[in-house]
Amino acid sequence: MTHYRISEAAELVGVSDDTMRRWVGEGLLSVSKDAAGRQVVPGDELAARAQAIAAANDDRSPVRRSARNRFVGLVTRVELDGLMAQVELQCGPYRVVSLMSSEAARELRLEVGSRGVAIVKATMVVVETEPEHS
Repeated sequence: MTHYRISEAAELVGVSDDTMRRWVGEGLLSVSKDAAGRQVVPGDELAARAQAIAAANDDRSPVRRSARNRFVGLVTRVELDGLMAQVELQCGPYRVVSLMSSEAARELRLEVGSRGVAIVKATMVVVETEPEHS
């Protein structure tokens, strides 16, 4: 089973080391020691916690949609240039950039600090992992 040091786990979930330690203290995550004596949390528990956080931050729209890749965040930049607009959202630790018509950006009343949901429908998603260490 995969385990992560507290700092690695915090980075993966987008929280501070202190928050991760608080979750351990509250029993939301278990902790054990690795071969070097460092505290580690199980990867499967961390994944479940990440899903719980995502569900809590989910958009509250009553609209049902087929897209599952939804990122709730704050608009950090809106650049209107003629017919097109570039809109950036900060969704937790992730920056999501959308290109749309300037008309659509105006209709959505997008401005820095407003709440937005980036919905991604992709036909291909690449997944990478780190090489195994022996």
